[in-house]
Amino acid sequence: MAKAKSEVVEQVVEEAVEAKPVKGVAKLEEEGDIAADYLEALLDIADLDGDIDIDVENDRASLAIVGGNLNHLVGRDGEVLDAIQELTRLAVQTATGDRSRLMLDIDNFRANRRKELTKLANEMAEEAKSTGASIKLAPMNAFERKIIHDTIQELGLSSESDGEDPNRYVVIYPA
Repeated sequence: MAKAKSEVVEQVVEEAVEAKPVKGVAKLEEEGDIAADYLEALLDIADLDGDIDIDVENDRASLAIVGGNLNHLVGRDGEVLDAIQELTRLAVQTATGDRSRLMLDIDNFRANRRKELTKLANEMAEEAKSTGASIKLAPMNAFERKIIHDTIQELGLSSESDGEDPNRYVVIYPA
């Protein structure tokens, strides 16, 4: 009986994965172009300088605003950056009719944060292995939690998110 349930669960998961629409590169490039136009207009309104780089990474459009002094567009702990990213996603959704998962980086904030969090995940994984105890991290946003989860998975350990936003955090398990 348990095997039958397991097979049904596997089939449902496979069907869900197959049903998930994967956007083609051309569609993601279109999202990037729309987002870049929106961000360019935003920079013009604010009379700010910056170059916009567009790429496609991990099945999503990825944009980066570089150059100029744009730290105030990042904000403390990236709050302003997150807000601009959401507004940009809404602009793309309005133009295309499809939900966008684009990622935005300003002044390499996300790239630098990714390095910091990867280092933290490695250190905490070593601690979990050496002590045999689970490790509870400080609350993080979804972007940060995903970096931790991905790193922990690569190291062969497991992790899960717990709590409610904005206090959602990652727990790393020793095995």
